[in-house]
Amino acid sequence: MKLIDAEQQPNKVVVLMDTTYFGRSYGVMLFKDAYSGKNLHKFYVKSETNQHYADGIKHLQKQGFVIAAIVCDGRRGLLQLFDNIPIQMCQFHQVAIIRRYLTKKPKMEASKELWELTLFLARTDKESFEGGLAAWFKKWNNFLSERKIDAKGKNRYVHKRLRSAYRSLKTNLPWLFTWYNNMDLKIPNTTNAIDGHFADLKNKLRNHNGLSTVRKRKFIDEFLKA
Repeated sequence: MKLIDAEQQPNKVVVLMDTTYFGRSYGVMLFKDAYSGKNLHKFYVKSETNQHYADGIKHLQKQGFVIAAIVCDGRRGLLQLFDNIPIQMCQFHQVAIIRRYLTKKPKMEASKELWELTLFLARTDKESFEGGLAAWFKKWNNFLSERKIDAKGKNRYVHKRLRSAYRSLKTNLPWLFTWYNNMDLKIPNTTNAIDGHFADLKNKLRNHNGLSTVRKRKFIDEFLKA
């Protein structure tokens, strides 16, 4: 569903895109311009898929928008989906991924150091973070490589969650500082603008408990025009 006439918008946009859900029945996928703060496109989905995001970007391009860059979360395959468009992974989402692996208060020293480095992500430059991550890995590589035989006789890594946290940062690193590599485009490093929009929408909907699905969607349609 198109929300704004393309003629009313600057031709070049940086697209923030994300999805929020309303119960288990449906979600709303939203495409928002970081420059103007206006919503460009949205549609309802039962589940969030990379194809839906690809379709949304194609729709905007057909409407005449020039996609200067995209800011999104790090769902599998999404960051690699758009070959010719700079992609920034939301640093807030990256921090959330590492928090799920390590918790907010990790106990092991290696985990503490990696968590502290992760919290520094949004407040530093590319070279400093890459250097910090490389130094962390050099210090803790042997620790990460520790193995033991489990109850089933299989040889497994001891610190699996820590390994997964490091691997997530290492794998996503090419997309965590796209904003830094393209400063002329003024790319946000998070999707906070769209996430805040979703939070505001849900807060207002809570004040209207009891709305039918049809009326709830009408409310959402009207809200997301703003």
